[in-house]
Amino acid sequence: MTSLQRPDLGKDPQQVSGMFDQVAKRYDLTNMAMTFGLDALWREATTNAVAPQPGERILDLAAGTCRSSASFARRGAEVVAADFSPGMLAEGKKNFGDVRGMSFAEADATNLPFDDESFDAVSMSYGLRNVNDPKKAIAELLRVTKPGGRIVINEFSTPPNRVFRGLYRFYNDRILPAVARTVGSNGEAYDYLNESIRDWPAQHELAEWLREAGWTDVGYKNLSMGIVALHRGRKAA
Repeated sequence: MTSLQRPDLGKDPQQVSGMFDQVAKRYDLTNMAMTFGLDALWREATTNAVAPQPGERILDLAAGTCRSSASFARRGAEVVAADFSPGMLAEGKKNFGDVRGMSFAEADATNLPFDDESFDAVSMSYGLRNVNDPKKAIAELLRVTKPGGRIVINEFSTPPNRVFRGLYRFYNDRILPAVARTVGSNGEAYDYLNESIRDWPAQHELAEWLREAGWTDVGYKNLSMGIVALHRGRKAA
């Protein structure tokens, strides 16, 4: 394996994309180990929040290995699984390429290659945090959403309980790196991911970013005591 040029919190798109290319093959296994299987529950909650309907067109941005995309498609939606990492998309195609209603696209979140008002719903799980201009990505998601359409963002967040937050930080700083190095394919990648979680704004600030971009009916729901949060909104009709 070629050595990883570790991204920093400037989040250069080429470096971040290259990092995900390198961890793609063991990405799902590593996530399952690091979250003790909670990632499956979070993914189910995301699918329920998106509430895909037969015939709807849905964009799953930062689709990664496309597990959420496949979940949307299995409910009858037409799903575009988009990611800026070709390595991640390759894993998605290998595992879910035969799922009816799925298509795949390489895409930069800050300059989406889709027409205005072309999706009934847009979703992004654990990807907004890795974009170098997240506010621009939120605006792009608004642009490609139909009037009345909806957004769901699932992202790592800040546990509101002070004691639990301290335990969570201890796990991220001391335990998670060891798990990532044991199970994953590149421990340095998960060092970056831990730093990006620590640097990410709390739930109320991300909700405000959505409102500033023009999303309405914005709200969020904490999952697993705020380790992650589901953010939702609508585009004005």
